Amino acid sequence: MKLLVTGGAGFIGSAVVRLAVARGHQVVNLDALTYAACLDNVASVADDPNYAFVEADIRDRAALDAVFAEHAPDAVMHLAAESHVDRSIDGPGDFIETNITGTYNMLEAARAWWIKAGKPDTFRFHHISTDEVYGSLGATGQFTEDTPYDPRSPYSASKASSDHLVRAWAETYGLPVVLTNCSNNYGPYHFPEKLVPVIILNALAGKPLPIYGDGSNVRDWLYVEDHADALLLVVSEGALGRSYNIGGENERSNLELVRTLCALLDELRPKAEGSYADQITFVADRPGHDARYAIDPTRIREELGWRPSVTVEEGLKKTVQWYLENEPWWRALQDRHGVGQRLGVKA
Repeated sequence: MKLLVTGGAGFIGSAVVRLAVARGHQVVNLDALTYAACLDNVASVADDPNYAFVEADIRDRAALDAVFAEHAPDAVMHLAAESHVDRSIDGPGDFIETNITGTYNMLEAARAWWIKAGKPDTFRFHHISTDEVYGSLGATGQFTEDTPYDPRSPYSASKASSDHLVRAWAETYGLPVVLTNCSNNYGPYHFPEKLVPVIILNALAGKPLPIYGDGSNVRDWLYVEDHADALLLVVSEGALGRSYNIGGENERSNLELVRTLCALLDELRPKAEGSYADQITFVADRPGHDARYAIDPTRIREELGWRPSVTVEEGLKKTVQWYLENEPWWRALQDRHGVGQRLGVKA
């Protein structure tokens, strides 16, 4: 297939790009190279003849039309988005423009190209979203594809809006779409302002390890390379108009996750004295912090035969090892952006 991947220099997008090229697909990576994007993420495939990069913004409709006309993709995998909840609280405007208006532009550019190409039966528009659109769970239960939407943050509201747009374009215009909603991703090349890299890098630097509230918030953790595998399966085999929840089947509280990371660092890069867990610091909770997310992956497992390949302990060990071995990558981002702490809400 020839895949047009938006946001392919970001965290999840670059994992998709690397895996797709490795499997012999042609990939056109469209990315605006905003703060969270890094071409080093795709350096391993940069010289592959099946790979092309286009610097463009999904808010620029003319640029999108030009990309479709030049590359004539068989499928779109739309990952480009503003994705950090903390940033959405501080400045929601970028999330509205990119996640909602940008998705509208992508849908219209894809629809125009699809019509001009004669509405090929094989075309797919795959919209990649988040489980955060469903809101918050109590101590029990899981999100299914039929769970009503109940977004609680500017980020999740913008993603919910984009999901609704994609479904509307399918119903109104017949655009062939598939959708996925994933749980929390982690793994190599994770931009160093999210929880897992913040904990790893702060631990190594001897800084406090910040945990919101009492650390009881629960997430289902999905290794990013498992997610990329699932996404490539859905774009090729998913039923048109269908949505698929993708989860890691690995629920952990934030405090449990941080303690696991500390234990792995104690094993792989021991301190001269004490444990990295001694650096754990509880900080004021984030406004509207959802208590628990959990994915019911029955549909993707039964219809497409997909399951995650690693447990959270296995995936976290791979992740810690990767950060220990790739200091030049994360050090350059820290120096460039001054990141390395959770941002929270501006005073």
